[in-house]
Amino acid sequence: MSLGAIPGTGPATSPLPVIKKSTVKTFDSLPKGRTLIMGILNVTEDSFSDGGKYLNVDDAIQHGLRMMYAGADIIDVGGESTRPGADFVAPEDEQKRVIPVVAALVKAGAVVSVDTTHTSTARAALDAGAHIINDVSGLTHEEDMPALIAERGVPYVLMHRRGDQQSMTGLTDYTNVVEDVVNELKQVRETFLNAGVKSDKIIIDPGLGFAKEAHHNWELLKNLDKLEELGHDVLVGTSRKRFLGSLLSANGKPAAPVERDHATAATTALAAARGVWAVRVHNIEESLDAVKVVGAWLDPESIASAKS
Repeated sequence: MSLGAIPGTGPATSPLPVIKKSTVKTFDSLPKGRTLIMGILNVTEDSFSDGGKYLNVDDAIQHGLRMMYAGADIIDVGGESTRPGADFVAPEDEQKRVIPVVAALVKAGAVVSVDTTHTSTARAALDAGAHIINDVSGLTHEEDMPALIAERGVPYVLMHRRGDQQSMTGLTDYTNVVEDVVNELKQVRETFLNAGVKSDKIIIDPGLGFAKEAHHNWELLKNLDKLEELGHDVLVGTSRKRFLGSLLSANGKPAAPVERDHATAATTALAAARGVWAVRVHNIEESLDAVKVVGAWLDPESIASAKS
């Protein structure tokens, strides 16, 4: 498939027969002054929300392009599910899934992050043009990941997680979840700084849903200022997660993942009002609307200026 032969997508109303190679974008070209939208692209067979839907490379590229044209600032490409209980994926298989997608989206003009816990995949993705490494491994990062990030000088999402996808649900014992998460992030951050990673390249993610019970996620969302006090940009990922499903339960049955987008947009609004750097979401349009509403609420003068 040529890059993005996707009828009916894009800012224009007519089908897009072919997307030509676009101007190369950089991390520094991302918009400033508002919360960014990071679109989730799972090239996996078992993700909790859309597992198997975009496992085919062409389908994944098409979905990435749709999210970009819908307004996503960053496309986050992952080839290994990190939902609780998910199987591990060998780095070689992960790279077969994500690298062609990364290369195509970069060529099409997207700013791309790669959701991986593997240094070899991170390296291959950066070679393919990826701009950001989004590593959910937290306290269990691979030993050589800090050296790679220092060597390449790229933005790195440092997320809080205890254990891995198969052990984290049994690691949710916190004395004070906010204080414990902040302190554990500080410990991991120190490893990266000591390896030569620049402080301004680190982005903090509290890891909602990763080794957390539902009330832990809400406590962290309520106390984002404590994460911001670490002095880094903050990324928040709530999209369609289990704690939203349990909140929206009806007749004792949690809401299905696709029924959680309105609640996700509400958390996007809360996070944007707090001024976080970015939110990581499945549904671009709803969260982008939420960010626009927050922008108008925070700065009514900008609306008056736009009309004049």
